[in-house]
Amino acid sequence: MEGSSEPHVSRLSAARREGERVTPLELFFDLVFVLAITQCTASMAHHPTWEGMAQGLLVLGVLWWAWAGYAWLTSVIDPEQGAIRLVIFGAMAAMLIAALCVPEAFGNLGLAFALAIGVFRLLHIALFVLASPDDPELRRSVTGLAVSTAVGVGLLACASLFDGLAQAALWALALALDMGAPYFFGTAGWRLVPRHFAERHGLIVLIALGESIVAIGAGAAGHLDLGIGVSAVLGIGVAAGLWWIYFDLVALISSQRLTEAPKGRAQNALARDSYSYIHLLLVAGVVLAAFGMKTVIGHTGEHLHDVPAFALLGGTAVYLLGLVSFRYRHVQTINIHRLGLAILLLALFPVATQVPALVSEAAVFVLLWGMIAIELRGYDERRDRLRDEFSVAHAD
Repeated sequence: MEGSSEPHVSRLSAARREGERVTPLELFFDLVFVLAITQCTASMAHHPTWEGMAQGLLVLGVLWWAWAGYAWLTSVIDPEQGAIRLVIFGAMAAMLIAALCVPEAFGNLGLAFALAIGVFRLLHIALFVLASPDDPELRRSVTGLAVSTAVGVGLLACASLFDGLAQAALWALALALDMGAPYFFGTAGWRLVPRHFAERHGLIVLIALGESIVAIGAGAAGHLDLGIGVSAVLGIGVAAGLWWIYFDLVALISSQRLTEAPKGRAQNALARDSYSYIHLLLVAGVVLAAFGMKTVIGHTGEHLHDVPAFALLGGTAVYLLGLVSFRYRHVQTINIHRLGLAILLLALFPVATQVPALVSEAAVFVLLWGMIAIELRGYDERRDRLRDEFSVAHAD
């Protein structure tokens, strides 16, 4: 063979990824998270007790924090680059196993769940290590992440040896230490592509809302009468309202503010607080509301018990409080309408246990869309101007 050429050597680097849009592989990757969220909702519906709801939320928190790490990772590397695809596929397999374990994560599959999450997190850290040979700051951050991951997964594994309050306490401690670790090892070392990061989290909120629609269908269980039909329409209306109050303006403006934030520590801290932390409230709120709506559609003429009633009203309230916190973190102002509605929904919780389930769902629908109408009237032409400005900026 005439001539020779050096073999191509592909090497990961900590350089920013090319392009800001979420890639098809990232969307494919997120699909496995759909099953995990669905399993959390189904687990709460199967165990409609305060304990069952708390366990479902703890599992959701662990799954969320594991997923959130990959949103940071893909701001550093191109997930569709060569062999990286295979590692991503391996991570999807690990998350799938974890999702299958969710219904018994506090039972006989607790250790399997911990090991699956451990593999998922290990592959994430391994990719970060490969991506940071020439970036000491990023490597230090990854080292801190590896320590917190080991502690968190280790505590989850230990929790599988216990039950009851001791097991729940170990889960809560594992989640608190793991999620709190970034405050100890700082944010300066991370690399971020702001619009990609914001879009990735917006899409995961969209996935959670889609799961709420799946929950409505699952609650109907193949049956249809007038009550189920009305409940389904109201459920879609509630999900649409939750979509509106996030995607109409909040997602657009917050993405722009994250992009305009000073690069480095300040931008990374804003991303950590408003997306990695506060977005968990949004997803948890949707999961709780989905649990409530799934219960309503199966028992339209009955009174809701306290747990599903709280899930329906409290889940919507948690979502609203998440948006209030999100806005405050970005601009240090409070949306009075959303805060007021969240408080009202929580105050109506006792009433929801005394009226037919369909009435409670209708009340959430009316109150949510009433608030949206009030906000739209207050925006006037500002809303269209802001949306137009974002469209131009995004096109550039």
